[in-house]
Amino acid sequence: MQLIHRIAASLGFVAIALGTAGSAQAQNKELIVGSSATYRPFAYESPTKEIVGYDVDIIKAVAQKAGLSIKIVNTPFTGIFAALNNGDVDLVISGVTINDKRKQSYDFTMPYFEARQLIAVPQTSTAKSLKDLAGKKIGVVTGSSGDDTASREFGKTNPDIRRFESTPVVIAELANSGLDAAIGDNGVIAFRVQEHKQLKTVNDPAFPKEYFGIVVKQGNKALLDKLNAGLAAIKADGSYAAIYKKWFQGDAPVLPAQ
Repeated sequence: MQLIHRIAASLGFVAIALGTAGSAQAQNKELIVGSSATYRPFAYESPTKEIVGYDVDIIKAVAQKAGLSIKIVNTPFTGIFAALNNGDVDLVISGVTINDKRKQSYDFTMPYFEARQLIAVPQTSTAKSLKDLAGKKIGVVTGSSGDDTASREFGKTNPDIRRFESTPVVIAELANSGLDAAIGDNGVIAFRVQEHKQLKTVNDPAFPKEYFGIVVKQGNKALLDKLNAGLAAIKADGSYAAIYKKWFQGDAPVLPAQ
């Protein structure tokens, strides 16, 4: 009888050990991060096909602080939310703007980037705001928020608004004196302008602020809490400011908690 008790106790110990190992393994499960690597400088492929960028540095730093194991997968933006819904990815970081419509279907972390429109002009320009660009040749990407901004201010059919297929083309035209100004997403404009020393950026305080957040399935509170804790940690220890400065050559803005 004593032998039977010992065997039972041993089996019970093994079961507990296996259960504990299973729990630990579940906790250390590699999470798949979806990111569209076509949006420099947030996420893009290096010459060696590695996915790099601001978003990539942010999620790696957050994961390290939160104790999460992650794998970043290049996921086309057009299908990135379907991939999250289907469970092909566990979270998304891809320059996704937090808005009320998306909040109806997904949960967002606290903001990790302040998004707004930004003006680029030559270093010699005296422009301080959008209104100062009246009568100037303004470059925008067709159908972009920059296009909308210029059209609202100066009229959609205004011949001074010059439309192009991409931000690099707009900035190149500005750098070659073919334009007087350019308007576009602040992250992309700031990154491209730093490649041309003869250009500078102008921030119009009247431009509305928007924010990017990391996206998870609605109701996945456990993962959301870990990501928020990681974000709070990198903001507190200076890592966030360092990543921001690396990519945008400036001081990181103070972001809202939610």
